[in-house]
Amino acid sequence: MNYHDRQLDALGDPTRRAILARLIQGPLPVGELSAHFDVSRPAISQHLRVLKHARLVTDTAVGTRRVYAIDPDGFEQLRSYFDQFWGLALEKFKSRVERKKDDD
Repeated sequence: MNYHDRQLDALGDPTRRAILARLIQGPLPVGELSAHFDVSRPAISQHLRVLKHARLVTDTAVGTRRVYAIDPDGFEQLRSYFDQFWGLALEKFKSRVERKKDDD
């Protein structure tokens, strides 16, 4: 499984998307992060493992805690993946518009 597959799979879960939305506001340790959710701390830790494996978050040791943050490199890879589809879609749209203009 490549990183894009892992990233898309990770984003398929609403709790993981909510975790990412919270981390956009800034890095947090798992304990503080779990306070924002109605699921257990171990469940949040499992979601964070999936997000880390998908390269969507990073973790850093700060004393005895792990602090999680958005992984900008992982999101850049994801953006590049989606950009290829946008480029193709825009080319098709341009072609269709130009064809319609020629038909008029």
